Amino acid sequence: MSSAVQLGSLPSDVPAATPEGVFLVHNLRRPPVLPWPDIGHLAKWSVSSFKFGFGPECLQDQDPDTFWHSDGPQPHFITVEFPRKMAIQKLSLHLTYKFDDSYTPAALSVRAGTSPGDLQEVRAVTLDRPDGWITFDVSAEPGDDGEGFKPIHAYILQVIILANHMNGKDTHVRGMRILGPIEDQASWDDPFPFVDPKFKMYEHIR
Repeated sequence: MSSAVQLGSLPSDVPAATPEGVFLVHNLRRPPVLPWPDIGHLAKWSVSSFKFGFGPECLQDQDPDTFWHSDGPQPHFITVEFPRKMAIQKLSLHLTYKFDDSYTPAALSVRAGTSPGDLQEVRAVTLDRPDGWITFDVSAEPGDDGEGFKPIHAYILQVIILANHMNGKDTHVRGMRILGPIEDQASWDDPFPFVDPKFKMYEHIR
């Protein structure tokens, strides 16, 4: 499920086709306006390590001049924990090779699950000199209608930075957004939905 695309040379708002789908590339400093709802504010965010003043809050502040700066051994990771199972469609990352050089992520693994102990990889991505906001589907499983990809349903989403450009050690990520489906179909797509009232009362208990 690996996807490789050269992003640094693409103009603004150009979709980059890959074998597993389309990467939306916006060469913008501010988050692009997208039709998918941002659900990241509903979650608790944490990171594997950070330098003082460059913590996980920098991933969500929408300031292109701030960034999460890791401060520990590889791999580095960002963990997003939701209070209930969420339908997650896409992931947006703000990465800028021209400013961050060897701190820029080159290989990512996206994992999802219901607890830290059962996370499984749902997407693997490699990047070549990214510059701007890169948006891609979290799942590589085609939708039932043959168009687009299915959302995943998870309590936890984790982005693991496996490698940086030029074998850099620490990493910079200037922004990150978690996007849900345009229409929330969590109850339709979930293979094990809570439908009985006696069960629905326990839906949000972990």
